Formats: sequence, C-alpha cells, structure tokens
Amino acid sequence: MIKINENFLKLQAGYLFPEIGRRVRAFKAENPKADVISMGIGDVTQPLAAAVVEAMKKAVDEMGKKETFRGYDDGGVGYEFLRQAIKENDFAVRGADIGIDEIFVSDGAKCDTGNIQEIFGLNNIIAVADPVYPVYVDTNVMAGRTGRAKKNGQYGKIVYMPCEAENNFIPDLPDRAVDIIYLCFPNNPTGAVATKEVLKKWVDFARANKAIIFFDAAYEAFICDPAIPHSIYEIDGAKDVAIEFRSFSKTAGFTGVRCAFTIIPKQLKAYTKDGKAVEVAPVWRRRHCTKFNGVSYVSQAGAAAVYSPQGKKQCRQIIDIYMANAKLILESLSRLGYKVYGGINAPYIWLKTPGRLKSWEFFDLLLTKANVVGTPGAGFGPAGEGYLRLTAFAKPENVKEAMERLAKL
Repeated sequence: MIKINENFLKLQAGYLFPEIGRRVRAFKAENPKADVISMGIGDVTQPLAAAVVEAMKKAVDEMGKKETFRGYDDGGVGYEFLRQAIKENDFAVRGADIGIDEIFVSDGAKCDTGNIQEIFGLNNIIAVADPVYPVYVDTNVMAGRTGRAKKNGQYGKIVYMPCEAENNFIPDLPDRAVDIIYLCFPNNPTGAVATKEVLKKWVDFARANKAIIFFDAAYEAFICDPAIPHSIYEIDGAKDVAIEFRSFSKTAGFTGVRCAFTIIPKQLKAYTKDGKAVEVAPVWRRRHCTKFNGVSYVSQAGAAAVYSPQGKKQCRQIIDIYMANAKLILESLSRLGYKVYGGINAPYIWLKTPGRLKSWEFFDLLLTKANVVGTPGAGFGPAGEGYLRLTAFAKPENVKEAMERLAKL
C-alpha cells in the first residue's frame, strides 16, 4: 500500500496567494463589471528593460545557429559570464570577496529558499521571524522538521521571533540556541530593513552557536539609504555563517523569465553527528546538479544585460517607478490616519488594519467596497494578524486610483 508523506498534511489550509486568487475570482464572477486593482501578490507590471530584451533576442538568434548554439550551462550552476557579472557588480563593489564558484544560478529565489533546507538534518532547530514569507515555514513542515500546528497557528519545534511595531519589525535574538536562522531584509512583508549593527549581532550569534543564517536579499535593489547594507557579506565574519539568496524577479522584472542565484561561501561549514566539519557548498552543488539542469541560456543572457551600463540605468528607472508608487501609498494612507510601515527602502507597505478588524476581514472590505486587493497579514504568520500588506508593483495610474478609492471608504 502506497503511503503519503504525512508531513504535507500538517500544512494549514492552502498556500496564501492561491487563496487570494480564489477569493478575487469569486468576487469578479459575482461582480463582472468591477474594476479590481491588485496590490496583493508581488508581481511586477513594468516591461523588461530594453537592454535585457535586446540581449535575449540576440541569445535566441544564437540558439538558432550551429556555431553559437548552447546546451546545458556550466554544470547547472550558471554560465561563467553571468556569475562573473554578479561577482563584480553585486559584491566586489561593496567590498565582499565572493568567487564565481560560490555563486549558484537558479530559476528563482523562492525555489532556493525552499530547497536549501534539504541539505541539512531534520533535527536542526529553525528560527523564523513572525510574520514571515510563508515558504520558509511551509517547506520545513513538508520536510518533517516541525511538529503540528498549534491553535495560535504556530508550529511546534520552530522558534518564532515576533516582529512588531515595538521592535521596529526587527526580530530579537533567540533566547536559546538554534541551528538555522531565516532573515529577510528588506523584509517581506513588513518592509523593514536592517542596519550593519543589527546584522553584526546576528552574525556574532550564529558564529557563537555554530548556526547558519539563510539571508533572503531578494529586494536589496530597493534600498535607498546608503547606510543600509545590501548584502550580509558586507558584515565581517558573515562568510563563515551565512547563505545569501538573490533574485532578478522584482529588481529586473523577471517574474515571467525566471533567474536568480544563491551564494554559498566555500568556508561555510555544517557538522556531522560526530562533530566533523563539512563544507556546505559542495553538498549544495551535488543537490543542485542532481535535481536541476540550469536556467536557460536566453534567461541568463538577459540577466547578464542587467549589469550593462544601459541595463543598470533602465532597471533603476523601473525601480524608481515602483518606489514612487510606494511613496504615494505611504503618504496617502498616512494622511488618511492609517498606521503604515515600510515603503521607504522596500516595495512593501505594512498597514495596520483599522479598529479591531482582522486581516482577512479588512481584505474582504477592501475587495468588496474599494475593489482593491491586498495581502492579509495573517497569511504571513500569527504575528501578522491585524495587518495587511500592499505592494508597490502596480501600475502608477492604478496606485493613484486605489488611493482615491481608499480615501472614500
């Protein structure tokens, strides 16, 4: 008799964003004339930069000729031309010495942050911020690293680190030893950012406890404050204890193209049951190349064009559009008397629901009364209850219209 992986049965309801989609579809079916504005799912709306499009067209032409056709990339970890561009433009310029053999190209940071836990033992204790990107928790539930969900929505065996207005949505260090620490800055969903001083505390904590930090920096390109680090590797000692995840999805509009990368320093180590140190990078390389055949040449060529002079300029212009949206949302909601956070160094605005409305209640109110879609904070964890996330990725004219509708509520 075939057995199911019962860890999947521990998951609570469905994944957050499909549930949002289901509710929106049901509303549209009942209200076919409603002009619904989506500011919930963090999908981009601006087209690809012209430099990226041209590079991809050229790559397609190359794939149609015998002389320039390409098959699998360099062992499934990414073409050297892209990894070299990443090394020079994302890390060397910030004083971080990252080698191209420490860069692993993939089809998405969501995949990597979900898959990375596979190479670590099931007895490791994980610590996550609350609220948090659901993938971090759900993939550990699927793996069997957690207990069942409690009445408050938290899973047993996970150390939750509350992120509230009182601590500026920056988690405090755990009060116990943990093995795997998930950090995301700029944060999804709260929009909070971490200073070098904050990250240094985490690096020191990880070093003291022989723990590893999973650092999700998918939104680093939206940082405007020059004092805020873009990479955890700007912190001394971080290469000993941190894995960093990056993505082209939001920074260059690759949600429909797919390309990302993960950094695993060669000096990063985990340990066997008998205490023997093991380099993590070769283990990830083995897993990566066994289960993944690499990102298409066309996508990687487009990603490399992001680092060209024109690509940088054009992608910056797109990011500026989104950050102008964030500014409008932040200022508009503040004038209306809402308590709002984020939206300055991140494309997300974290909104306190009015009165005693719960997250899903406020979601339904905005959908039915203003035809505006957000993301219920409760979907990011128990501490997200009473909040709603809005994204700045909508079209500017739609953001303006959405704010005018909210003003009439």
